Amino acid sequence: MAPGARLLFLLAVWTLAALARHGAGKAGDGGWQRPGPGAPAALAEEHRCAVERRGDLSYSEFVQQYVRPLALATPPTPHYAFSRPVILQGLTDNSRFRALCSRERLLASFGDSVVRLSTANTYSYRKVDLPFQEYVEHLLYPQDPTSLGNDTLYFFGDNNFSEWASLFQHYSPPPFSLLGTTAAYSFGIAGAGSGVPFHWHGPGFSEVIYGRKRWFLYPPEKTPDFHPNKTTLAWLQDMYPTLAPSARPLECTVQAGEVLYFPDRWWHATLNLDTSVFISTFLS
Repeated sequence: MAPGARLLFLLAVWTLAALARHGAGKAGDGGWQRPGPGAPAALAEEHRCAVERRGDLSYSEFVQQYVRPLALATPPTPHYAFSRPVILQGLTDNSRFRALCSRERLLASFGDSVVRLSTANTYSYRKVDLPFQEYVEHLLYPQDPTSLGNDTLYFFGDNNFSEWASLFQHYSPPPFSLLGTTAAYSFGIAGAGSGVPFHWHGPGFSEVIYGRKRWFLYPPEKTPDFHPNKTTLAWLQDMYPTLAPSARPLECTVQAGEVLYFPDRWWHATLNLDTSVFISTFLS
C-alpha cells in the first residue's frame, strides 16, 4: 500500500473508531448527558461506600434477623427490611424499561404530556405544571450551587399513572415486599447537582435507570443538621466538611441498574451526580 493510501486508510479507521465510541456513549447514557455548561465541581462519588451491596440476597435474608452462634458472643446482625439500608444488584432485568427511558424515546412518547414539577426542598411546597418536552429542553441543567431549594424545579413523583401506564407496565420492581404494604411508583428525571434535602417517610426502593445518584442516610434516632430550603449540593459543600467522622451519614453512590432499599423513617438526602433517570417503589 502506498504511503499516502495507508495514511488515508488509518485516518478512516481512526474516524470510525471515534464515531463508534461516541455512539456507545450516547447509548450508554440514553442521550441524557448533553453538551453545555459543566456540573458543579462538588459532584463526586464518596471516598468509600458505607452501604452494603448484595447481588445474592434472598427474601428470607431481607426480612429475617441473622443470629450468630452463641459461642461467638457477638450481637446478631439486624435484618435489612426494618433496620438498615442495602443496595440490591441483579435481582430484576429492566433492560426493556431502560431502553424506553432514553431521552429520544421519552420525548417521542410523552413530549406533549403535562408533568407536575415540585420544588427541591424538604417539604416540596410549590408545584408547577408544564409540558414534559419544555422541562427536558429548558430546565434540565446542572444545579446552580447558590440556588435555594424552592427556586429549583424537580420532576419526581406526581406522575399521572394513567398517562404513563404504557411506560410503567414494562418496569419490574424488586421482588421483595413487606407484609401489610402496597407498592406505588414514583418516576423522575433530574439534572446534575439536583436532589432533595433530608426528609423521611415510609420504606421503599429506588432504582437508577441512567446516571448516578449519591445517597446520604441517617437512622431515625439521629436527626441530621440541615436547612430544609438549602439544596443537598449546598449542604455537601457547606455542612458536610464540618461534620466529625462519627456524625457523618451512611453514604453511597447508586449506579445505573442498582436499587437502594431504605427502611421506614430513615432520614435521607439525594444528589444526582449526572443527569439521572430513576424510579422509586414506595411501600405504604
